This record gives sequence, structure tokens and C-alpha cells, in this order.
Amino acid sequence: MGLDPHDPEARAFAQHLDRIEHAPKPYTVEGYLAGVSEFADSANRVGGGRRLTAVVLAGLIVLGLILTFTGALNTILLFLF
Repeated sequence: MGLDPHDPEARAFAQHLDRIEHAPKPYTVEGYLAGVSEFADSANRVGGGRRLTAVVLAGLIVLGLILTFTGALNTILLFLF
């Protein structure tokens, strides 16, 4: 595209254009995992309050998964015994 490959801003712009041109299908497993990967990458790049927000959000998601699996396991065990 004629951009300087050693310029970090030009590389970031090229990556941005690549993401726009190759948008994943969000309703597939691959698209969902790509979205999670982009979230993790962006959370690792930022600092301060935004990083804290990303960590809290990820923690809440994990807590929700743990509670869901615990409730499902509890329900299964109640029906078995």
C-alpha cells in the first residue's frame, strides 16, 4: 500500500485495514474465539482504568461460568440421587 513498514502507526493502520477487510463471521465458533482473542490483545495493550475494567469483566465472566456449571452439576446430582 506504500506505507513505511517500520513506522508503528503505519503498521497499526495496516492491521486495522486488514481487520476491516477480513471480518470474521461472529456467529461461528471461530468468529467468537477471534473476538475473545481481540479483546484479550486489546486488554493487554491498555493500562490503568481500562485494564482494570477488562480484568473485572473477564473475572465476572469466569465467575458466571463457575456458577452456571456448579448449578448444573447440583441439578444433575439431585436428579440422580
